[in-house]
Amino acid sequence: MSTGPNPTAGALRHVLGHLLTPLLMCIGMGLAYLGAFHAPQPHDLRVDVVGSGPATQVLAQTLQDRAAGALDVRTVPDRATAAAALQRQDAYGAYIPGDHPELLVASASSDTSAMAVEKVFTQVAAGQGAPLKVTDLAPTASGDPTGQGVFFLLVAVSIGAYASVAVIGAAGAALPMRVRALLAAGTSLVVSLVGTLFAGPVFHLVDHGLAGVWALSWLYAAGILLIGVGLHTYLRRWTTLGVMVLFVMLNFTSSGGIYRPELQPGFFGSLHAFWNGAGLVEGIRSHVYFDGHALGGNVLVLALWFLAGAVLVTLAGRTEARRNAAPAREGTAPESTGAKTGAKTGAKTGAKTGTKGALREGTAAGNEERAEERAEEEMEEAVAV
Repeated sequence: MSTGPNPTAGALRHVLGHLLTPLLMCIGMGLAYLGAFHAPQPHDLRVDVVGSGPATQVLAQTLQDRAAGALDVRTVPDRATAAAALQRQDAYGAYIPGDHPELLVASASSDTSAMAVEKVFTQVAAGQGAPLKVTDLAPTASGDPTGQGVFFLLVAVSIGAYASVAVIGAAGAALPMRVRALLAAGTSLVVSLVGTLFAGPVFHLVDHGLAGVWALSWLYAAGILLIGVGLHTYLRRWTTLGVMVLFVMLNFTSSGGIYRPELQPGFFGSLHAFWNGAGLVEGIRSHVYFDGHALGGNVLVLALWFLAGAVLVTLAGRTEARRNAAPAREGTAPESTGAKTGAKTGAKTGAKTGTKGALREGTAAGNEERAEERAEEEMEEAVAV
């Protein structure tokens, strides 16, 4: 005797299918964060030794040999040249030997890099029997003593942007793509303003240049939202996982907000050159602390990600138009799983009542119910993340 399909088994398969997303996130986050941060070691970290005599050359060569690839040691003729290299972020420390040795650093470039350099030259000065004086030529704002506040600003803006992707993509699926693109632009404006408030009046992570911080944050958030909205057309319920890979796993780890590329494995260091999170972090640092040096390159990185989002949204809009046009030419509506279920329900109702309207109503109800379920599932996954 047939008992029909088991609803419990069907519900269990449904849950297990959705559990795949957080499990993949767990694996991805572990690989990304532990791979990038678990054992920071300097490699080719540029430091200068100030001076031009034979003793300076010997000291620089000795450090280079003992570092075994950890340091890139060069000599510069005077303190002014060393300070200029630090301001350009071409070097991360400059040692001035003598009876009263001094180390120049720029902690706003990277506090962890400055600490690594200080550790090296504290030992050098101790070997010469003298205490080391450390001079910070580019200190961070009073509200950001560790210099990592910009990284956590990146986190806040990123979460606001990529979490909004699921809402616009799922709840707004019935809207034309141009409307969703406008919603993405407007949401990025709000997210960037919130981030700027955090950076300035609320936590004082920066003490000037807020207009530039806002502009960089908006360009960054808009790029994420446009890319995410465009990807939703193709990835559907996997969009949240996709944007997390792009804008969390690979993004936060390569941003340089905690460790610069010179303290990370090569894979993450190479991403730093063109990933959008690095563009935001380094752009804000350049704008606020280093008189805009190399700011143009960081803006270019953010602009290219924004452009990629605009192109993806355009392509997604054309894809959706083709999908909608195909069933229209055949004179039928696109049929989904929900539509089939609704059609069956409507057919039964129509058989009982003898009307065709019930079939149409059942089909429409099934479509609407299934669409709402998909939207709710996507948003629940995004909010849970």
